[in-house]
Amino acid sequence: MTDVIPHGTSETHDGAWLLRYELHLPHPQERVWTAVATPEGLRGWLCAVDVLEPRLGGAVTLRWLNAGPEGVHSGHVTAWAPETVAEYTVDLHGRIRFHLESVSPSATVLRFTNEFPGDDALRLDCLAGWHDHFGFLTDALSGRPKDWSTWSAGRWQELRAAYAGG
Repeated sequence: MTDVIPHGTSETHDGAWLLRYELHLPHPQERVWTAVATPEGLRGWLCAVDVLEPRLGGAVTLRWLNAGPEGVHSGHVTAWAPETVAEYTVDLHGRIRFHLESVSPSATVLRFTNEFPGDDALRLDCLAGWHDHFGFLTDALSGRPKDWSTWSAGRWQELRAAYAGG
């Protein structure tokens, strides 16, 4: 996994946490879109997709492959603009938004936000979790999807400690 993922930021907004990441990816927008907005793409770095109706208001069920039975979260597609915006609002993880911008034929900026209610411990868990998963995303985009049987909490724990300390 690459270590070039910039740290995310967090702030409170209307009683909820708002996490933000901005990734500059050396891949075409359509390739990044496939990774964040299709069941096949999401499985390679984030989670299995049990249900995804790719339209505003469509159902979505995401199953985190590193979390066991408690890692299944359902909700709806709350924004959908093909090739540009995929947003899912699910229980526990709240609003998860991927906004893509092509900066050249071979480069894309991914602006990610996650908005959810919760305490500071959950904020740290999510900052570390997204950071870890974005490392998996860069690997998947480079042809190395995550082998979930090899996942361990070690890197996540290191990231969580780093976010807690700074």
